[in-house]
Amino acid sequence: MSKTQKSTVSVRDQTAPRATVDDPEEHIDPVTSRVISGSLVNICDEMGHKLTRMSYSSIIRESEDFGCALLDEQARQLCETDSTPLQMGPIPAYVEGIIELFEERDESFNPGDVVLHNDPYYGASHAPDFAIVVPVFHNGELTAFSVTTAHHLDVGSDKPGTCIIETIDAYSESIRLDALKIVEGGERNDTAWQMIADNIRMPDMVMGDIEAQISAARVGANRLEDLFEEYGHDTVKYAGQAAMNYSEDRLRQKIDELPDGTYSAEGYIDGFLDSPNPDEKDIFLAVDLTVDGSEIDVDLSRCDDQVDNRPINMPFKGTVIPAVLLVIRSTLLDTEEHELVPQNNGITRPIHVHAPKGSIANPRFPAPTIARFCPGNRIADLTLKALAEVVPEKTCAGIGNLKVSTCSGVTEDEEYWVYMDISSGSYGGRSSKDGLDAVDTLYANTRNNPIEDIESHYPLRVSKYELREDVEGAGKNRGGIGPIRELEFTSPGRVSIEGDGNKYAPWGFDGGNDGTTGAIIRNAETDSEEHLSSKLENQPMDEGQRLRLVGPCGGGWGDPMERDPEKVRADVLDDLVSIERAEDVYGVVLTDELEIDAEATKQLRQD
Repeated sequence: MSKTQKSTVSVRDQTAPRATVDDPEEHIDPVTSRVISGSLVNICDEMGHKLTRMSYSSIIRESEDFGCALLDEQARQLCETDSTPLQMGPIPAYVEGIIELFEERDESFNPGDVVLHNDPYYGASHAPDFAIVVPVFHNGELTAFSVTTAHHLDVGSDKPGTCIIETIDAYSESIRLDALKIVEGGERNDTAWQMIADNIRMPDMVMGDIEAQISAARVGANRLEDLFEEYGHDTVKYAGQAAMNYSEDRLRQKIDELPDGTYSAEGYIDGFLDSPNPDEKDIFLAVDLTVDGSEIDVDLSRCDDQVDNRPINMPFKGTVIPAVLLVIRSTLLDTEEHELVPQNNGITRPIHVHAPKGSIANPRFPAPTIARFCPGNRIADLTLKALAEVVPEKTCAGIGNLKVSTCSGVTEDEEYWVYMDISSGSYGGRSSKDGLDAVDTLYANTRNNPIEDIESHYPLRVSKYELREDVEGAGKNRGGIGPIRELEFTSPGRVSIEGDGNKYAPWGFDGGNDGTTGAIIRNAETDSEEHLSSKLENQPMDEGQRLRLVGPCGGGWGDPMERDPEKVRADVLDDLVSIERAEDVYGVVLTDELEIDAEATKQLRQD
């Protein structure tokens, strides 16, 4: 069969299990199995390095908002790189969605194909996250998939950038690319490439990032073929299955140690606080987590209904399930206590997530979903809160959610520029440690974009970047402190912001205080100061105008009066806590020389 000839084999036949056995360990020795498993992870890491180095945009190159993974022919994940959980977690769902679409169209995978996919109703996390899928063949049979995902800075929505908070349906929030073969049988589909380029505002950057994804995915496919050559195809497949079984067994073992029962958490997200429609704000989310033997059932049935015509609905497979899995896996298999357990299909087997169709956690098409980030991170936060009932020593108090901003404009040469900024949040206090300050939380895990990179590529200036003062979630172990990041436009432009946490503060735990809400302020500390909602839609910004993004502070853990006075003093010396707050909230009295007055502190705490 030629590379361009259509195969007559159905997709289901192509993805039928091969070299699959109940006990792969019978066919491979443990040393070889671990060596191959490590080689698979190394392949993904190489894919990630290549994607980082070749990308055009700062969101991939600096923030590392991407994922890389290898899957078997059944779309079961074998391994992944170390980057953003929200990019890696949905990768199996992307491939499952492509398989489903191919089955509906009577299409098939062929050697040399490259498939682009971004449909959140067929597995994608949201429309700006593009998956590039390269099928891998051995002796003419489909045997694996090499996949990269990445966030793209413009996807052809009705407004520039990808922080879209006002849109009516899935068609208006992006160009929809459903399992599109952009390379077919080794031949580039120039019509598809031109169609994509013509419908986005920054074709050079976006198409360059797609090319980088393709190169990285092809590296994965080539290295996997080399591994087949070195160890034998079936041996590699047995090693992959053994790794899945190992991960499943380790997670089941930790779940089995938990007391059976149902553990619940609930809370709200801001939604659209300035909306006159009450159904669009103060949106209720709830997690009911049931431990039964070595399995966990996560029920989201109590969450509010989907929000029609607003894009904060969460794709079930692409956002909700990865958010829940991440928290359970990282809580029960913390690498500080365990050796690294491979992240693969085995991790998913003991966890079952349910959400009724038509809810915000499982919307019906064509409800928009592009702004799903903050609600999904809140689902993760509530999953953590539910686990705190049963394993408090492994969890933390409430997290401060992130803000994602898109700044854009048109140059004098009539070309668009688009910059995406991720303003960090914070973690809550822990049983033995303070919360982490100014970091991306839970399933985000993206990196800080350096000021030098921003100011050298865009007409923006970072006029302020610092930690907040006197607003931490007080506790025996305090919550993490949110950042203040202020962007100044050096030429006219526009800005959109997707955020949350301006109304509902992160929760405290075991006597700890709640954290502090965030804020968005235009032209702070001037006569024209303006406090804005947590979501901002494509607002004009004049040259010289500034936008201050204030991150929430995480919740505290334990009674603040039990905090080590030396830790309170250290926070005062770091200008994070004032002398007055140290005394009023923590009961720690400091002298004029900022030394601890032990007798006065003891007396104040006794009172």
